[in-house]
This record gives sequence, structure tokens and C-alpha cells, in this order.
Amino acid sequence: MQLADVTTDSFDNTVLDADKPVLVDFWAPWCGPCKQLSPIVTGIAEEHQDKIAVVQVDIDANPDIAVRYSVLSIPTLILFSAGRPVATLTAPRNRATILKALSSWL
Repeated sequence: MQLADVTTDSFDNTVLDADKPVLVDFWAPWCGPCKQLSPIVTGIAEEHQDKIAVVQVDIDANPDIAVRYSVLSIPTLILFSAGRPVATLTAPRNRATILKALSSWL
């Protein structure tokens, strides 16, 4: 499964107007920890696709989204529900940490 890339043009429609919670993975192609986290996030997306959507935002290509949500380091995961950020994980290291933070929505 490939995570959908969200851009400045598609962010509001894809994330804020979604009918279920959306986990946004803020990353950059040069980020080593982002590359390590990617298979974990993709696995969570596959296993919980009925409850949450998972997308990614390349902060180099879409810096305005990162600024809007105060993403100061990557990887950062932000869960949006009903158009609002409800959980933020900065530099999560493992699957258990992510699942614990998302447990109310899974």
C-alpha cells in the first residue's frame, strides 16, 4: 500500500473535510528517521483503513502546511478528527507508541 501524498491544494479536502479521522505523516525525502517510520505507518494504514485514513505531506514541497500546524521537526504525525488536530506525535520511535496515541480512534 502506498500512502497518498497530500499537497497544499488537496489538504483541506482530503484531511479537514474527511468523514473519518486522518493521520498525517509529515516527512521529507532526505529524512532518515522518516524512512524508518514509513513501513510502520503504512502497516497501521493497512490494518486500520476502516477506521482511519493515513496520508503523507512532504514538508519540502508543502512548507505552508507544516507552518500552519507548527511542525518544527520530522517525522511528526498529527491525527485530525472533524477537521481539527487532536493528537500530535513528534519523532515517534515505534508502532506501540503510535497505536497507544491513536487508541481512542481505532
